[in-house]
Amino acid sequence: MNFIMKSLRFAREEKEYTKLFTAGVVNGIGDRFFQVALLAMMIRLTGSGLGVGIVLGLRMLPFLLLAPLGGWLADRFSRRTLMIWTDMLRALIALSFFGVSGPEQLWIVYSSSFLLACGEAMYAPVRKSAIPVLVAPHRLLTVNSLEQLMTGVVLIAGSAVGGVIAVLFGSGWSFVINAVSFVLAGLIVRSIVFPSMGSSARRSETSQAEAQHSLEMERERRTPLLRTLLAGSAALQAALLLELLVPVFNGIDNVLISVYPVEEFGTGEEGVGLFYGALGLGLLLGPLLAQYVRERSLIGVGLLCLFLEGLLLILLSRMDHLWFAAVVYVVISLVGGVGNICVDTMIMRETPSRLQGRVFGLTTAWSGSMLGISMFGAGLALEVIEPRRLGWYGGAGFVVTAMLITLIYSMIRRKVRA
Repeated sequence: MNFIMKSLRFAREEKEYTKLFTAGVVNGIGDRFFQVALLAMMIRLTGSGLGVGIVLGLRMLPFLLLAPLGGWLADRFSRRTLMIWTDMLRALIALSFFGVSGPEQLWIVYSSSFLLACGEAMYAPVRKSAIPVLVAPHRLLTVNSLEQLMTGVVLIAGSAVGGVIAVLFGSGWSFVINAVSFVLAGLIVRSIVFPSMGSSARRSETSQAEAQHSLEMERERRTPLLRTLLAGSAALQAALLLELLVPVFNGIDNVLISVYPVEEFGTGEEGVGLFYGALGLGLLLGPLLAQYVRERSLIGVGLLCLFLEGLLLILLSRMDHLWFAAVVYVVISLVGGVGNICVDTMIMRETPSRLQGRVFGLTTAWSGSMLGISMFGAGLALEVIEPRRLGWYGGAGFVVTAMLITLIYSMIRRKVRA
């Protein structure tokens, strides 16, 4: 209840971010409608999972190539304009699925799915880099908690309602709803008032004079991106290492959540639905716990959460009862969600504002492409390794990663203090 009241008060005080949040919810639910309808359509048209695999695979390349471009554009042009145009173009593309009726039109599905993924790859870093511009630094932890809450709501509500609509009215109307959601989100974004340079400087809560600030900004512009990040705080470097290394193992549990119910628990689709529901519940509970994290403990909590997530994945690989496993999935999602909130907040706080678009573009590209590679590798590994053993390896990978980054973080801090 306390979290709800704080969120409502925050929404009243941060009206511009609330608009961005609302646009994200509308976009996310529409996207879930689309995914449910698209996967059902591919099974109906192809009669196998191959088409589904192709559609999902088409999403990897755009993130690798276009997310950095989106971040670069966000640092140079109006974020609001970029988001509006991306939404409107995606709305037009989404309507192309409405006319697909037979296997001979699969080329439309593949090409349009690729174009939608291109739009999403461009949109994601632009939206993320807009958050620190709209919200004061001391409120970023609250914002990232709300972002995590939005993910959970969209995952549960969007998937469930999307499935009902697809069954009652046909998949075609889900595509129309997705197009409408893009238009509505674009209109909401259009109403956002981004702060001017002067007000942005005030929101950053610095005590420097305007002339001195301008001089430092000019000096920063001449410093390369990598050198600036390496010269940043130990916490920022640890957070960026987490962004780089965690996706290497993350694909394993993304694959196993669908494999465990079928091969280990013998429940089929019902078990898959149960586990995904558990993930959504954990994402909803994560923000309730994150509000108690102290600002100065962000990176420590993030590393601890990764360590605990690894231990829980190892425990999950040894469990034999379906419902106990579902409870563990709730805790895994909760802990992982809190860790993500802490890491995102640290990167937003510590990254210079002029670099945030490019940093979020590069991290989005890396995490998206590495997650796809990791999932592909996990699929190949399952041909020779039993699921439970692979799950143990994935959990151990998280544990070792958390310990390694903790060691590096401690060494950097000691070096700085010396």
